[in-house]
Amino acid sequence: MELVDLAATPQGQSDFVRYLAQVCDQTGVEYASYAAASPVNGKVFAFTTYPDRWKQHYMQQELHLADPTLHTASRSIAPVDWSRLERTESFNSVFDQARDFGIPDVGLTIPIRGPYGETGLFSVTSSTTPEDWLKLRKRIIADLQLAAVYMHDRVMKSDRLIDLLRYPALSRREIEILQWVAAGKTQQDIGDILSISPRTVEVHLRSSREKLNALSTAQAVGRAISMGLISPS
Repeated sequence: MELVDLAATPQGQSDFVRYLAQVCDQTGVEYASYAAASPVNGKVFAFTTYPDRWKQHYMQQELHLADPTLHTASRSIAPVDWSRLERTESFNSVFDQARDFGIPDVGLTIPIRGPYGETGLFSVTSSTTPEDWLKLRKRIIADLQLAAVYMHDRVMKSDRLIDLLRYPALSRREIEILQWVAAGKTQQDIGDILSISPRTVEVHLRSSREKLNALSTAQAVGRAISMGLISPS
């Protein structure tokens, strides 16, 4: 699962990160972040107001693979207060490193289910004491839930981000082979047409199935057609 920092893009800086900063100012939290996980290619796209040093460390160490604030909230339909997370080895590893960078361990993650099967995760952190956080959370939770939905909708209305979320990075040869399968050609036929071995055809098909999260080649073809990657024959 790859993590992509879209906060570094011009659109991310001018629109989404600015909005997260406004949420921080208006609600009194220290940092805010938003991540969307693609159900197709497994990538996670993120925007955050966290300091660059922590962002770089987080990505270099691939902490999103173990981050309980992401994994627990992605399976929930209700906001997840970090104080209720199980103190697992993964939790201790991620939060110990966060503390080394001065990142608070008090916070909340709000999951949002999207129209394309994606899950958006809106998180905030606060440097307050646990007692003060309970009071602050009670006062701002409604505003945070509205902000989470608004942020998710804005991201989904960005054509470029929708493309990144929905479409897997199929190679030109993988698309070509799926198109021939859709036309009713066998692996042997496709190998003859493209001057490659049937074994190589199968390697490309297997890669396509994985990228499209399909259990069979027929499913991969159907999904590729629905996404407009290939044309029905």
